[in-house]
Amino acid sequence: MDVHALRRRLSPAGQEHLLQFWEELDEAQRAELYAELQAMDFEELNAFFQKAMEGFSQSSQQERVDARMEPVPREVLGSATRDQDQLQAWESEGLFQISQNKVAVLLLAGGQGTRLGVAYPKGMYDVGLPSRKTLFQIQAERILKLQQLAGKRHGRQCVIPWYIMTSGRTMEATAAFFAKHRHFGLKEEDVVFFQQGMLPAMSFDGKVILEDKGRVSMAPDGNGGLYRALAAQNIMQDMEQRGVWSVHVYCVDNILVRVADPCFIGFCLQKGADCGAKVVEKTNPTEPVGVVCRVDGVYQVVEYSEISLATAQRRGPDGRLLFSAGNIANHFFSVPFLRDVVSVHEPRLQHHVAQKKIPCVDPLGRPLRPDKPNGIKMEKFVFDIFQFAKKFVVYEVLREDEFSPLKNADSQNGKDNPTTARHALLSLHHRWVLNAGGHFVDENGSRLPAIPRGAAHGKPEAAPADVQHNLKEAGDVPIQCEVSPLVSYAGEGLERYVAGREFQAPLIIDGAGVHELVRNGL
Repeated sequence: MDVHALRRRLSPAGQEHLLQFWEELDEAQRAELYAELQAMDFEELNAFFQKAMEGFSQSSQQERVDARMEPVPREVLGSATRDQDQLQAWESEGLFQISQNKVAVLLLAGGQGTRLGVAYPKGMYDVGLPSRKTLFQIQAERILKLQQLAGKRHGRQCVIPWYIMTSGRTMEATAAFFAKHRHFGLKEEDVVFFQQGMLPAMSFDGKVILEDKGRVSMAPDGNGGLYRALAAQNIMQDMEQRGVWSVHVYCVDNILVRVADPCFIGFCLQKGADCGAKVVEKTNPTEPVGVVCRVDGVYQVVEYSEISLATAQRRGPDGRLLFSAGNIANHFFSVPFLRDVVSVHEPRLQHHVAQKKIPCVDPLGRPLRPDKPNGIKMEKFVFDIFQFAKKFVVYEVLREDEFSPLKNADSQNGKDNPTTARHALLSLHHRWVLNAGGHFVDENGSRLPAIPRGAAHGKPEAAPADVQHNLKEAGDVPIQCEVSPLVSYAGEGLERYVAGREFQAPLIIDGAGVHELVRNGL
């Protein structure tokens, strides 16, 4: 270790304080800190900080973007409810592309389950389904089923490669979990792990923050760190070698995600899009989600905090919210577009600033847990690249069919937690069984009423036409009904299991058949 050379690098960058406790460290701690600092490009880091703070300062001073916002025009919008006559064509196109090995999925899985109260990656979380499946397993099985559906329709075997972006904190645990479960039935060579970058936390005056005497405070560089990682870890090259054209990018925490959704893929391709966003309609004007819209003619996501209440409440002639396209971090990219982003546009992306309370050490090396923000973390967002698309489209789906994120522990605010995620999936599968002609009965054999479509979200929307009668109260706990993704990807093919039959919950339908746990004495 040439610590003198390291000091010479740190000094002009104004970061020499990082070695202030060097003499107090043991050999192992010194080796760890030395390796950490050697890997950093301080000139680049200082440039990132300067640019990010300038952008942060400008955005703080700017007026709200309201006057410059326009809603998504109908001609670039596809809708699972308003365009039902085209869904079959979009799905057929998507399944054909999958059968030709031209579709890949890319999972953003850099987050730990800290807010869930666990120390492991979020994808390993079990929300308490009857099957006890984790998010990773549910998503893997959806990929397996989709490969089977596309292959069967087109008479050939096919592969949907699964690229999984982890962070320094989740890489090892994630890869080990997949290995332990034999990649959930997928071929090992078709599950590709790679790691997003990490950036140090910095004080408001640009000093890198020490977490303790011998360790820098590091954080993942945001889900927009994806684009730099695609190049650095040769993922683009792998996609191109496999002949992939369409990539579906999504976040790990959505239990209802339709991985490589053929309708979404088909819609984007038929529109000739190089970039697309799947959205859900906002439940109300003040719902805290970003909105996909145009600002000064350029597509972007505007955060809810940047919009005035008056703008958020505006409605169109049809009574719907004008700015209703809620962003759910679910995107389509063509591979040529990603190649352009990686090669040309990524360096132009500016880091966003998040002011944080960052645990650190005081000048004497004592641990400090600040009670107010003492520094920043810099991150890029996956949607920052919408602005570079030549043809951008938006695909609107029903929240209760496709979006229920897992963010908080059950003990927190009652929203986006294991219970709401579990209820959303059970209620979706309950509707699938009803729509396939099945019925549920209570212990006396009396038929139970159906669930309204929005029950899992407390939204009294209409149910499908064939289950309109005798609706349950929206606040009711859903019937315990779980359908394995290996049996049905999106509700298809269940008639042979359930049509004309009566079931007592809990009900599990999997590859081994139909299991009524109560009647089986389980």
